[in-house]
Amino acid sequence: MSVLTVGPADAAETLQRLAVLLEAGVAPARAWTLLAQDGDVTAQRMLGDVSPDGGGDAEGVPPPQHHPLLDPTENMDRLGGAWTDVAVAWRVAQTVGAPLAPSLRQFAGALRSAAEVRDDVAVALADPRATARLVAWLPAVAIVLGLALGFDVAAVLVHPVGIGCAVAGAALMLAARLWTARLVARAEPDPRLAGLQSEIVAIALSGGVSLERALTVTSAAGAGEIETEVRAVLRLSQRAGARAVELLRADAAEQRRSARTQGRLRAARLSSRLLLPMGVCTLPAFLLLGVAPLLISVLGGSTPLLLTSAGLAAA
Repeated sequence: MSVLTVGPADAAETLQRLAVLLEAGVAPARAWTLLAQDGDVTAQRMLGDVSPDGGGDAEGVPPPQHHPLLDPTENMDRLGGAWTDVAVAWRVAQTVGAPLAPSLRQFAGALRSAAEVRDDVAVALADPRATARLVAWLPAVAIVLGLALGFDVAAVLVHPVGIGCAVAGAALMLAARLWTARLVARAEPDPRLAGLQSEIVAIALSGGVSLERALTVTSAAGAGEIETEVRAVLRLSQRAGARAVELLRADAAEQRRSARTQGRLRAARLSSRLLLPMGVCTLPAFLLLGVAPLLISVLGGSTPLLLTSAGLAAA
């Protein structure tokens, strides 16, 4: 990849390769160096070796003994996006002494699954978005059509009645765009990764620390206040005597499944909700900007230029 992106899928790809190197016994600093030398733009930026647009030369990556990643989480926070979540998981694993390679591999799988959820929702929203954009251009198309047919639309629009139609139509078009944009924004997938906190608490517990210690470390690492759902899973684990790590990861998977379902439902509802701004704003704007000027032109005695040209040719 030539340009760095910080989506979950991109972070998962780099994390997966990093975990393989760590499991092979490669030290973290050396692993980052090898990835950078192999052309991984994320690793190159982690080393501060390339510009944000992905340019740079991997040959200049410093050797491990002069490595800038004394604390890789600082560089991860600098990259932003999904790497901010990776930084939280990395801090937790280092603090509790959890095996880094398995933790990264598990977290990479969670990121990949979260990316699939967001991609599914984006695909489901593609058709409603395209429909909204197409319908929004109807009033403008009506004006162009009137001009193409030879109606003197420009003259009508400077008439007091035409000015009123133009102002009202433009206001309705603006209202339709704002209304549509708001509906689409509400249907967008949550930027937060579903099940993230459950995955991080599971990493903390895999280090063998107590439950309270795991929750404290998770909050301190930047995962925020412990969610009610996570505490409920931990209470179930204590009552049932089951492994909390497995229950948390199952809960994270369920949260991602629920996010996928809810996203698809929002996309389906959006298709019908977009009919509201179309019926209330776009179609009236189409009548005011497209049909009304044509009617005013005809009633005012203006003959379409195409018909006039045809009559002259016949004569």
